Amino acid sequence: MFKRSGYWKDVNPTGMIADFREVWKQAGGNRWRIAAVSAACSFGLFCVMASQGGEAPHLPPKVTYISVLPEHRTDAEIMASNIENQRVKEAWARERARRDKEVREIYKTVGRWSGMDVEKIARDADAEDAAAAKAEQAAFEKRQAERSAQLAKAKAAPEPDAPGAP
Repeated sequence: MFKRSGYWKDVNPTGMIADFREVWKQAGGNRWRIAAVSAACSFGLFCVMASQGGEAPHLPPKVTYISVLPEHRTDAEIMASNIENQRVKEAWARERARRDKEVREIYKTVGRWSGMDVEKIARDADAEDAAAAKAEQAAFEKRQAERSAQLAKAKAAPEPDAPGAP
């Protein structure tokens, strides 16, 4: 009536039922307790599994272009906007520098009260900052030299579509 295929063609439930019947008989008077504990464990396991949540991968972000600016701004309007934004950025940088200076002075005061040589600590920190800035400048110059070399190499190579190119 039913044709078994794939994995199920090798499965014979009669052996399973016979094995279950034999274990049930061997359990004696404790069979119902064993069945209850097994059912409780299975129920608990499935409850824990059901409470676990899974998430699918995030959808790719939807790109939204800046929509707060007028579509057809003139170059003068763009330039004025950029200058204003730069002015605001520089004001924020000055305020941050002022606050950083205040914090450094507070730390120096606490350090003096604690008996530390704050001038030596400041010199060491300045030397570390200078070394980091020098390393950063050297890395920047190296990247610029590599880019210049790549650009020169690209300009020297003939274009494949140009007449007379190999």
